[in-house]
Amino acid sequence: MAILVTGGAGYIGSHTCVELLNNDYDIVVLDKLSNSKIDSVNRVKEITGKDFIFEQVDLLEKKKLEKIFTEQKIDAVVHFAGLKAVGESVEKPLVYYRNNVIGAIVLCEVMKNFGVKKLVASSSATVYGTAEQMPISEDTPLGVTNPYGRTKLMVEEILRDLYVSDNAWSIALLRYFNPAGAHESGLIGEDPNGIPTNLIPYITQVAIGKLKEVSIFGNDYPTKDGTGIRDYIHITDLAKGHLKALDKVIGSSGIEAYNLGTGKGYSVQEVIAAFEKASGKKIPYKMVNRRPGDIAVSYADPAKAKRELGWEAEKDFDEMCRDAWKWQRNKMNGFY
Repeated sequence: MAILVTGGAGYIGSHTCVELLNNDYDIVVLDKLSNSKIDSVNRVKEITGKDFIFEQVDLLEKKKLEKIFTEQKIDAVVHFAGLKAVGESVEKPLVYYRNNVIGAIVLCEVMKNFGVKKLVASSSATVYGTAEQMPISEDTPLGVTNPYGRTKLMVEEILRDLYVSDNAWSIALLRYFNPAGAHESGLIGEDPNGIPTNLIPYITQVAIGKLKEVSIFGNDYPTKDGTGIRDYIHITDLAKGHLKALDKVIGSSGIEAYNLGTGKGYSVQEVIAAFEKASGKKIPYKMVNRRPGDIAVSYADPAKAKRELGWEAEKDFDEMCRDAWKWQRNKMNGFY
């Protein structure tokens, strides 16, 4: 059984490839390497001791995608490929709609033409917008506040329509909360281009001396220390969630959404304190104004994933910080 992994050189994709290979799946990895590096592919091979096919292909290149399906016996697809920076999506909405939405359509067209109807699709908690009720369950009303989130919601709706048109499809929509950490080996981790937009890699770069200080956006929220609270999930736990979802789609038909989170929230100040403990470094920070659209608290209700997929997060927040720090130190010591 061969699994096509689109965006398999990226942060979540590469960690999921490790778990797939460690569970004896054959994989074919596709990535256009616009916001990822070939080094990640080589590291996955190093970690697992297993080889696999890698193709540098853009999903919009339909003929090249068809060639992969023609040459390889693809049984199911795990789809990560997509642009993911919220701020950039506001500045370049057409780029995001073209890449994320049309890319997903092209992928599904090719899958349909080759009779491959098993799909695990990467979505996001951004589809819940500014949800006020906590924890956030899959039944929470959907509503997005930026073009990136809108592309995720659009793709979800497209996939629902696809299933209605043909009930042979089996699709899992995985709504991630805040992935953090790195593989325990320190060989792969989050490697953003430019200044990080996520909190953990920003903190690691401050700790290593690459950035001056962390900006905390708002300290007047109705939380225990005034800073925003979010649900952080270890990247390895997140990757394992994809394997559980893959098991489900291979053995059934239908379309379901699942939250992948821990059900616990940590404030920005708690994150900084935990990272200081893990790294032994003092993390300087400054308080600045809230960002428009940010909410005080966001954390998942992961009960459905536990009930229907048999999945729950196992690693704690201290492990996320330790693994993120190990990755950052290794990276600064000449891995890239």
